[in-house]
Amino acid sequence: MEIAALVAWILAAVAGFHLLSAWLSNGGLRQQATKVTRYPSALVVGHPLIAAVGLVAWVLYVATTSEVYAWCAFATLVIVALMGFVMFTRWLVGHRGGRHARGREQVFPSVAIAVHGVVAFATFVLVLLAAIAVHRP
Repeated sequence: MEIAALVAWILAAVAGFHLLSAWLSNGGLRQQATKVTRYPSALVVGHPLIAAVGLVAWVLYVATTSEVYAWCAFATLVIVALMGFVMFTRWLVGHRGGRHARGREQVFPSVAIAVHGVVAFATFVLVLLAAIAVHRP
């Protein structure tokens, strides 16, 4: 289960990198200066950075089987999931033609968002189950 979680986490990171690249290439950072954005840079940049910290903790858990690393990785996933959910709801409102939708900010491809979300959810569940299983003999 640990390796499956690691693979899922890496797949989620690849899909997330694709989304981050789309945001950056379509002026995501330039929109921060004008304050006309639904995605604050702290949210967009913090989400992958915290996820990377959690991935490092998970790799350390896989290498050492230390319970502390497993629960640290899960704790970071909780924070990352909350941040991701905030971004998803903001995207969903704009994607459906909300009155505050900004054209450039709708560059996120629906398929990439769906893949990222499904794989991230699988990662969350696998990491939780593996962390719980650490206690069992």
